[in-house]
Amino acid sequence: MKKISFVVPCYNSEAYMERCIDSLLINDEAIEIIIVNDGSTDQTKKIADRYVKKYPSIVKAIHKENGGHGSGVNAGLKEAKGDYFKVVDSDDWLDSECLKKLLEKIKTNREKPDLIVCNYIYDHFYEKKQKVMAFNNVFKENKLSTWDDLGFFRVSQYLIMHSLIYKTSVLKKCKLELPEHTFYVDNLVAYQPLPFVKKILYLNLDLYHYFIGREDQSVNEKVMITRVDQQIKVTKLILSSFNLNEVKTKSKKLCRYMLRMCSMMIVISSIYLIMINDKEALEKRKALWSYIKNIDRKLYRKLRFLNLAGLTYLPGKIGNFITLKGYKLSKKIFKFN
Repeated sequence: MKKISFVVPCYNSEAYMERCIDSLLINDEAIEIIIVNDGSTDQTKKIADRYVKKYPSIVKAIHKENGGHGSGVNAGLKEAKGDYFKVVDSDDWLDSECLKKLLEKIKTNREKPDLIVCNYIYDHFYEKKQKVMAFNNVFKENKLSTWDDLGFFRVSQYLIMHSLIYKTSVLKKCKLELPEHTFYVDNLVAYQPLPFVKKILYLNLDLYHYFIGREDQSVNEKVMITRVDQQIKVTKLILSSFNLNEVKTKSKKLCRYMLRMCSMMIVISSIYLIMINDKEALEKRKALWSYIKNIDRKLYRKLRFLNLAGLTYLPGKIGNFITLKGYKLSKKIFKFN
């Protein structure tokens, strides 16, 4: 029986996908690796099929027409047989020793958490620099907890997709389905299932290496500016996913965290629109805030006047200048792209 399914969406990934897949092959039949070839035109299909032939009881390959990262995750989730589910981007990799410890915990833990949280590493591979993002100030280690047990998140701490391992049944219960041909859908994976999570287990393992450094990478600053409309699209999907007042009736701390994530999504969209710095971009920023106001006035007031997001909507050129200065300082400190 498979304990965990790893889905590796691949699009023209021949240059780095083997590093990713090799990190998941720890000689354990409890692991399932699903390689999703998303209409690649390079050697990705050939490499995937080679792994299937060599490890037929562990590796599966799905070959499909191009639909984008979200489409790849959707395809993998439909085929997943593991108790738990994790997306590993093809240019990233896991620490194999930490993976062994994670798998052993899944096998031996009688109480099955809905969500397992591990640390991730911003890995500036070419610069040989790393920054570990741990959560030992937020969760108690190796103990089952609920959202009401949350500690306080630091400014730089978010439960991004790379830190999360969901129970597969939770993702199916919340009917997670990501939009096709859209970047930044990892934010939806890190947000939409949260209200369906009841029990959480934090393992203080530096599991996930989040590769930073490719010029064509989706989180590269120049690339993000060209794809800001997709960032806005995902931001709107997140904002409209839940009525946070209803979430609050179940858990105030979860509501507070989800509001914080909404705020960060708006901050990211706003900053790149300010960087573009033309009339059309600033109109898009205005339209985003109008959208929030139309769907939920209470949410609008919280984000606009009581949250970090409001600081990206300061009036005039001076307001934009202050916003960009804050962003550049944060980037220098936290090294997130």
